[in-house]
Amino acid sequence: MTLSLAYSPCPNDTFVFHAWTHGLLPDAPPVEVRYADIDITNGLAERGELDLLKVSYAALPWVLEEYALLPCGGALGRGCGPLVLSLGAGTPEALAGKVVAVPSERSTAYLLFRLWAARHVPGGVGEIRVLPFHEIMPAVRDGVVDAGLVIHEARFTYQRYGLTCLADMGDWWEADTGLPIPLGAIIAKRSLDLSALAAAARASVEHAWADPTASRAYVLEHAQEMDPTVADRHIGLYVNEFTRDLGTEGHAAVSALLDRAAAEGLVPPVPAGALELP
Repeated sequence: MTLSLAYSPCPNDTFVFHAWTHGLLPDAPPVEVRYADIDITNGLAERGELDLLKVSYAALPWVLEEYALLPCGGALGRGCGPLVLSLGAGTPEALAGKVVAVPSERSTAYLLFRLWAARHVPGGVGEIRVLPFHEIMPAVRDGVVDAGLVIHEARFTYQRYGLTCLADMGDWWEADTGLPIPLGAIIAKRSLDLSALAAAARASVEHAWADPTASRAYVLEHAQEMDPTVADRHIGLYVNEFTRDLGTEGHAAVSALLDRAAAEGLVPPVPAGALELP
């Protein structure tokens, strides 16, 4: 049976899933891929439309009844958090009453931003505007919005737009919790063979590491930023040992994020054990 799989066209996702989607793993089920930004995949998961998806960790509380979290294939790490960018230098306090563009209202980036802003932006921001992530930096540069919350390879390219980093959500999270930053999760319908799917995701990661050049053309074909150096830096940052397996520390980071958000009333509480494979 061919399964439906959705993930972003970003280099870390295409690198990780290249082997699986190209039939290079003999024990993995065949998949039909749909490429979509995280805001789209979060919505697909909430509607239960596909078998496997890359979604925001922040979206998990709304989908865990139908989907299970796979412990491999996702994005979680250190030094890879979302950035708040502005045109010119400023302070977090300057965001009070301003318009801030974000990639999704259900994204982990936005959830981290809300937790951070509650402590650092007196009175809160004025308006949140959802834009596709590749439109955020031009919108800040052109004065359409006052600041932007960016993810993915924007970490390496924002200076080209004349922007400055007002705050790093990852630096704040790591300093505050001592834990890595949960970003994107791989989920699968609970009705499927979850152990086999987790094994396939892990095998795809290991295949990518064993032969990094095999996915090169595929990665660059789909990347928003076509500079091979940027793509390599992107992969090096977002594909790490937590991608192979979340482990104890990775699960602790996800639980900490969702527990804090639930305590603030930002997401529904996650039932005990819901983040573990059944």
